Amino acid sequence: MPEQTQQLDNEAFIAIQIRVGGQVQGVGFRPFVYRLAQEYNLTGWVQNLKGNVLIHVEGAQPHITAFSKALLLQAPSISRPELLDQLTKEITHTNNFTIRDSNTTSSTHIHTPVDFAPCEACLADISDTNNRRYQYPFTNCTQCGPRYTLIERLPYDRANTSMADFPLCQSCEKEYNNPLNRRFHAEPVACPVCGPVITYQHDREIITDNQAALNATVSSLKAGRIVAIKGVGGYHLFCDAQHEHALQQLRTRKPRPDKPLAVMFPAFGHDELESVRKHVSLTEKEAKLIRSAARPIVLLKKIADSTLPAAIAPGLNEIGCCLPYSPLHYLLLHAFEAPLVATSANISGEPVLTNNQEVTQRLNHVTTTYLHHNRPISRPADDSVVRMIAGHTCTLRVGRGYAPIEMTLPDSICKPTLAVGAHMKNSIALAWGNRLVMSPHIADLGSQRSMAIFEQVIHDFQHLYEVEVEQIICDAHPGYSSSRWARKQDKPVFPVLHHHAHASALFLEYSIEKPWLVFTWDGTGLGQTNQLWGGEAFYGTAGDWCRVASFKPFRLPGGDLASRQAWRSAAAMCWQSGKTFESPADQSLVKQAWEKNINCTHSSSVGRLFDAAAALTGVASEYSYEGQGPMQLEALCGDSKPANPLPISCDNDLFIADWTPLLATLGNADLSQQQRANDFHETLAATLVEQAEAIRKTHGDFVVGLTGGVFQNKYLTELITDKLQQQGFDYYLNKTIPLNDGGISAGQIMEVLAKQSLTHQ
Repeated sequence: MPEQTQQLDNEAFIAIQIRVGGQVQGVGFRPFVYRLAQEYNLTGWVQNLKGNVLIHVEGAQPHITAFSKALLLQAPSISRPELLDQLTKEITHTNNFTIRDSNTTSSTHIHTPVDFAPCEACLADISDTNNRRYQYPFTNCTQCGPRYTLIERLPYDRANTSMADFPLCQSCEKEYNNPLNRRFHAEPVACPVCGPVITYQHDREIITDNQAALNATVSSLKAGRIVAIKGVGGYHLFCDAQHEHALQQLRTRKPRPDKPLAVMFPAFGHDELESVRKHVSLTEKEAKLIRSAARPIVLLKKIADSTLPAAIAPGLNEIGCCLPYSPLHYLLLHAFEAPLVATSANISGEPVLTNNQEVTQRLNHVTTTYLHHNRPISRPADDSVVRMIAGHTCTLRVGRGYAPIEMTLPDSICKPTLAVGAHMKNSIALAWGNRLVMSPHIADLGSQRSMAIFEQVIHDFQHLYEVEVEQIICDAHPGYSSSRWARKQDKPVFPVLHHHAHASALFLEYSIEKPWLVFTWDGTGLGQTNQLWGGEAFYGTAGDWCRVASFKPFRLPGGDLASRQAWRSAAAMCWQSGKTFESPADQSLVKQAWEKNINCTHSSSVGRLFDAAAALTGVASEYSYEGQGPMQLEALCGDSKPANPLPISCDNDLFIADWTPLLATLGNADLSQQQRANDFHETLAATLVEQAEAIRKTHGDFVVGLTGGVFQNKYLTELITDKLQQQGFDYYLNKTIPLNDGGISAGQIMEVLAKQSLTHQ
């Protein structure tokens, strides 16, 4: 710093070096540091390392102190900086502050940035007729735009992304190299002169002009066509959300007869939610959530005045809602001026499609109308899905804007480890040192393409984070595709019980060093004695769980068929209780098999209890999608009266709830479906709390955890949390890690890490 400035400050002149980690790359952190140094009259430099940022500043001590505080307090909103260390250094008397080129030879501590929705400044650009990016669908800056879905390798430089084949024009290059410009080193930066373009295709008609292609797409949607549109992490199938015929065509062709469809709303009004509020109710937290930079799909309650057809979400009272999350979507919805269905373009259960040619080949039975673009998608990322439950934001699916999830482990894992998750809602997790990184939702692993993407993500994660896996963790179920894959690799494999992983995933999120009582209620998972669990409670801590509560098992015929044929669960419970059951299918062969215990598994699953309830109340006996009956049963619920808990017996310190009394109410045709649905939910809630109280008497105080797919049920979970609070229990729900099987991979890591720590004690 010039000597005159030093004298004016009349303070000690010092130099320090600051190393910052966390989410500080791909978020405009270096230009932020540059501007901050200018503001405080400091000299020095800032440089990207592999995952960290190194800062050297020189100047008056008060200025440097203020700079250090502002570095974290005023950081870009999409960054998550962590101060790693701050050291006093020798003064070099530099004359200015510079941004140095990235150091690619530094030690690795990589953080991969997620995909962000457009910022207000970029939205202003595409709305300004005098701006050179007016109506340009790939506008972005350091504070917004795609990241994870276009990164090929790290460090995060343009040459290492799918934008490498789009050389910058003179104007963009000037912005890219100007530290005071918000597009300084915004790696996806582009404009109509040098950037990606959109192409409209309908049968043999092809339009390559951006504005003309957008206009043609809007016209097709208004004509009731289904259009496959390429977005940030893959293609979506769009159609007019209020066009009954278009909806029916989409459901018939995909095929997706009943599963709810997500709706994207135009961003109108001062807070962008004017259109959303015409169809759903919004709390303040939900409004903040749907507008966040991640732009998730948020499940929101439909209002009576909504003009959206029931075909959007048959039998349900909530709609998956989202705002546009790319400039292309903003332009499309603004021109269309009404809500659009936006559902993943895929073969049901598979990962979302990302390739232009592949989507026209694999989905030509759904549509012949497309809006492509030529910016390659490096890896698929479906939309994130969240729901507010008991005042908490609960993640149901991790995807664009949320993934990859990066977490700090409570201890260091002994070897770089891969966890391959479950079979349904698969995700994978990578752990090394004290770091855990979880992938976005991949798919159900029941197809060749799902397995191909599963393997691609495993390869990508090791490549991105420069970690070579030395051991693998899988689910204990030998039939899961992820487990079979793990055992084919030439590495040590450690199986983990499904519900232990659920419990440990919840423990990881909070790491509370107290005894836990974790209820893991879901559809299915292999237990210790080859029984299908799903209504369990575990006492203890990660790596040391003791099963202390469950439900009376029943013999379930047909194995995996039961998850889509709810009548099988109902029939099994009735037969086991000596009752008859009228099913919609010919049950004679099934009953014979059940009586002879052929192809039957003992199940204690609460998910299967929900299936039985759906069948016995007449809500649904067969499903076209997983969880259909339970979701429709929940939608029936309204104001209800408290119910008595189920009878609970204790067998070898295991508190077992007997579901038998449920049958009389569920099968009582004199009661309305709503009354029966209410009573079912109230009974389960009362039973859980009764089990918790019984275990408190024998084990002392603990914190209660709720995890597993059943607790995605907002009505049930809020009944339970209210009752737990009334009885003086502290409770915890998953937040970042999904409640369902999407969180199993993170739990597998935590379970093995905890066992490792216990072994070394």
